[in-house]
Amino acid sequence: MTNAIGANIRQLREARGWTQARLAHEVCRASGVIGDPVGRQEVSRWESGKRTPREWLPFIAAALGVPVDALRAPLVPPEPPLPTLADFLPDGDPLSPLQGRSGRRIGMGTVDDLQQRVHGLRLADDVLAGGDLIRPALRELRSAVKLYREGSHTSEVGRQLLRQIGELTQIAGWIASDAGQHAEAERIYRLGLSAARQAEDHTLAGNIAGSLAYQLSNTGREVEGLTLARAALNDAGLDAPPKARALYLDRVAWAHTKAGGVENGQQAMRALGEAGQALSEDSAGAESPAYTYWVDAGELRVMESRVYTELRRPLRAVPLLREVLSGYDATHTREMALYLSWLAVALADANEPEEAAAVAERVISLASDIPSERTAERVRVILGRLQEYAEVPEVASLLAEHPAA
Repeated sequence: MTNAIGANIRQLREARGWTQARLAHEVCRASGVIGDPVGRQEVSRWESGKRTPREWLPFIAAALGVPVDALRAPLVPPEPPLPTLADFLPDGDPLSPLQGRSGRRIGMGTVDDLQQRVHGLRLADDVLAGGDLIRPALRELRSAVKLYREGSHTSEVGRQLLRQIGELTQIAGWIASDAGQHAEAERIYRLGLSAARQAEDHTLAGNIAGSLAYQLSNTGREVEGLTLARAALNDAGLDAPPKARALYLDRVAWAHTKAGGVENGQQAMRALGEAGQALSEDSAGAESPAYTYWVDAGELRVMESRVYTELRRPLRAVPLLREVLSGYDATHTREMALYLSWLAVALADANEPEEAAAVAERVISLASDIPSERTAERVRVILGRLQEYAEVPEVASLLAEHPAA
């Protein structure tokens, strides 16, 4: 009990921002005793458990504004602080304006032009892979950062430029990641986090952080991915637009899934349910950032099916994937290949190797013309998964033609 009392005194004191000397003074004042019979050292002895403040306990409680029983209560460890995006910012400030800027004066017209190019790059990513887009994406990003650092502009124009740089880093980072340039993608994403936070656009910061979390979860850094995905959700807050919040929760679900374990699997399903609820709050009058145009019920079903596949629950995954793929836009070749890859794995898990081999053949055919490391990795996953069925004729034929790397 002594240790609990001391720990509770310290926790309550620190919660008020008081020093030990301040608490000693307040205890003396609460007791009404003339002079200062209690000093800082006495408070230190109480908090360390070296001495029990028996007769002083009511006055300590009065000074701290709590019942006496609150000081006697068993110690409850404080909850760990929520993750924050601040720990993921780049070192220094790569966006700091140059001294003695020599660039031209920039107005909102320049910002509008950049915004259109950013959105055009985002739309191009729907139909082209990272290997096709990495050069123009990086060129556009370098140009935008140079424009911000070297040009002269008002504070509002500067803030809007930072916002566009943030949006550009999200799509450029995504493209770099798809091209297999993960270190470059991480550097780009962290630059974007800095831009979004300086622009005070918390919704955009959450989108960028969620994209980096997705990469971390998929490249063997599952703990970091989960921490960052949760930070993106927490920092954006409940005021984030419904579509954006659904997207953050989508990333949290995937991060929990990749982290593994029963508890994480349950957390993943809970996050998917919350994502669906967030999306249901979207309406024609709700304001959503342009970059969430692709977030809809179909995309949430895709993630749900992928989670079920990763959790080895094919009876749930297969029907969902078939439903989504039946109406999917065939011009989005990379995504079609990726989603089919999940179907192939789910079919293998469902002990349907013949059909899994047929779907895998289609994935390989689509992926052969796509310069995307993500699709290449999925092909390797499928071929590895089908090794278990190497004696099935259809699988044997596939593996002979496409040996697993």
